[in-house]
Amino acid sequence: MFQYCLFDLDGTLTDPKEGITKSVQHALKHFGIEEPDLNKLRPFIGPPLKDSFMEFYHLSEEQALQAMQVYRERFKPIGIFENEIIEGIPEMLKGLKEKGCKLAVASSKPEVFVHQILQHFEIEQYFDVIVGSGLDGSRGTKEEVVEEALRQFHILELRDEERKAKCAMVGDRKFDIQGAKAYGLTGVGVRFGFAGEGELEAEGADYIAETVEELHEFLENDHLQME
Repeated sequence: MFQYCLFDLDGTLTDPKEGITKSVQHALKHFGIEEPDLNKLRPFIGPPLKDSFMEFYHLSEEQALQAMQVYRERFKPIGIFENEIIEGIPEMLKGLKEKGCKLAVASSKPEVFVHQILQHFEIEQYFDVIVGSGLDGSRGTKEEVVEEALRQFHILELRDEERKAKCAMVGDRKFDIQGAKAYGLTGVGVRFGFAGEGELEAEGADYIAETVEELHEFLENDHLQME
């Protein structure tokens, strides 16, 4: 089995759609942009917020930074808990820990919020390392988040082929697969998150799990890694 497993948070461990999309809606309204259809805001789930405001609504960098602050005005007291843990995740994490796997969260969400969410769902105890972005904009890319998690695990010095055999990065978006590939990890996509059709395949995921049960089986079993 893998000795180290890094997990994305949003769309991989929890379903944060309501809290994130309503907070984005709140931020856009500040700029006079009305977006009543929350489904149109699903692409905000996963990538760094600043990039999404700039890409999807063409805000300048300065405006995007301001939008992030307005977003957090709603997200911090309300949106953070408009969230649900994905069925089967606690059992999977418990099972992996019992088998001796070291677990990490590697999320683009601000680290302070990551801790709150993991505590809220009572799964923080399963993780040896928890890494998110900084509220000041530091660690603003998935690659930087993954690098910090690997540094805390003391496995950055391993050769890529060793890391690929020992460590998996699990996530629901292309950014997670990009982070895995940047450091030679096995990139595992999950279909139950928020990836667009064909997104994980196009990014070159090493494996794609349709369900939590399938993900758990893959991470625990050597023979599936070799198929």
